[in-house]
Amino acid sequence: MTATLAVRRSGGGRQLAGTGTLLRFALRRDRVMTPVWIAVNALMVLSMPNTLRNLYATDAERADLLRQMAANSSLRAMVGPVFGDSLGALTAWRVGVYAGALAAVMSLLIVVRHTRDEEESGRAELVASGAVGRRASLTAALLAAAVADAVLAVLLAAGLAGLGAAGAVAFALGVAATGLVFATTAAIAAQLTESARLARGIAAGVLGAAFVLRAAGDAATDDGSSVLTWLSPLGWPENVRAYAGERWWVLLLSGAAVAVQAAVAYGLAGRRDVGMSFLPTRPGPAAGRLASAGALAWRLQRGGVLGWSIGFFLAGVVYGGMTEGAADLVGDNERAREIFERMGGQSGLTDAFLASMIGVMGLVAALFVVASVLRLHGEETSGRAEPVLAGAVGRLRWASGHLLIAFAGVVWLMLLTGLGFTAGYGGEAGPILAACLVQVPAVWVVGGLAVLLYGLLPRAAVAAWAVAGAVLLLGWIGPALDVPQTVLDLSPFGHLPKLPGGEMRWGPVGALLGVAAVCTAAGLAGVRRRDLES
Repeated sequence: MTATLAVRRSGGGRQLAGTGTLLRFALRRDRVMTPVWIAVNALMVLSMPNTLRNLYATDAERADLLRQMAANSSLRAMVGPVFGDSLGALTAWRVGVYAGALAAVMSLLIVVRHTRDEEESGRAELVASGAVGRRASLTAALLAAAVADAVLAVLLAAGLAGLGAAGAVAFALGVAATGLVFATTAAIAAQLTESARLARGIAAGVLGAAFVLRAAGDAATDDGSSVLTWLSPLGWPENVRAYAGERWWVLLLSGAAVAVQAAVAYGLAGRRDVGMSFLPTRPGPAAGRLASAGALAWRLQRGGVLGWSIGFFLAGVVYGGMTEGAADLVGDNERAREIFERMGGQSGLTDAFLASMIGVMGLVAALFVVASVLRLHGEETSGRAEPVLAGAVGRLRWASGHLLIAFAGVVWLMLLTGLGFTAGYGGEAGPILAACLVQVPAVWVVGGLAVLLYGLLPRAAVAAWAVAGAVLLLGWIGPALDVPQTVLDLSPFGHLPKLPGGEMRWGPVGALLGVAAVCTAAGLAGVRRRDLES
């Protein structure tokens, strides 16, 4: 009753009462997650100029790159068109799409975490019973995302200023604006559904659709002028054309989208009570049909597994289709060849490219296994695990259901990746599937570390995301920066054989499987012995 009375307040500043306090609390809760996202994004961008300087050192090499990109629709679909041959323009081309996408993911996670997650856990109702305005929670969440995007923009602008101040500011604003667009998209999604998981899924689905639209538009034209590109928020930053005759007015599109979506989110928030939504969850059957803890785990995670499955298969198809074009693009560029061979082994360029791209998919699979393992933590802290464990279900049996989905899901995703690569490239399925499956032990090590953190240090379980981020950073950027092999070997992926084309080495694979098993067993022992988190 008190919560309902609180959310029905109206009038002026009372609607936003307590926003500052909630913002400080949100920033404190995100003091680990948000800096990791910002650091990964900033390092990816700021490491690129030096890499490109080594790859395309002469004007002739850069002019040749522009000619090849104009004729290569598959690569344009992945990274967008290139608008200039300066180092700044090449940097904006190479990482612009992905920097914007990472900012979007960071922003939507922040907003959902501090809106629908809080309502689903019941904390929002307690907060609303105090001197807190009706729209304070949503405002604080959007401001937290804005702070994160602003810090990222400052780092990017400062780091790229040496290539040209105007281009650096244009690029940074484009990335930050993309983050804000999807922050407000997530704010709308949080009003529509009662489930934080579904809200994240809706926002991520919009992001995926935006990527597909941009990719289709950029594949159709080499100057970003396609209608499909303009329909996608991920296409707007590239059309700002940082370092290539900046078009500042394009940023107004992002500003308008943010304003409209924020107005819709605030309008929806004012028309519902705390915990309610416009798309209520369907009631379950009168008689339960879940016969085991494993069946419950599958029911909870099947939507996520389906989404990841579609994404991995389509990524495999796209990367497979890029293989021949990438070989043509590298051509006689020894530095580019060296990077691919460092990532994918010393075999032929085609095999090296396949191995490096399959390795990238393995790195992304590490994000899936962390998300799936930490579903245990979410079930526990939300209080949903306690009623299950109060019955005839032991902790190990309950946890094993989720872990089976996490670890078996990795195998399934890598198999789909292999099938996608085979469909896109048209090569023999056996070597490609073997290359995909050899990534599994390294992904399982990351999953085992997540189980270990959850079992022994549940309050620090979210640090598993930092582990996955560090592994992703080492594998993605390390070879291009000439990071010493001893540093690359800190990642479990650094010990895998380079397939296809390389020699299969069973020793490191067996060692990684052993490490994953030990970490998982130790984490489960911790789950069995400790008290439940509340």
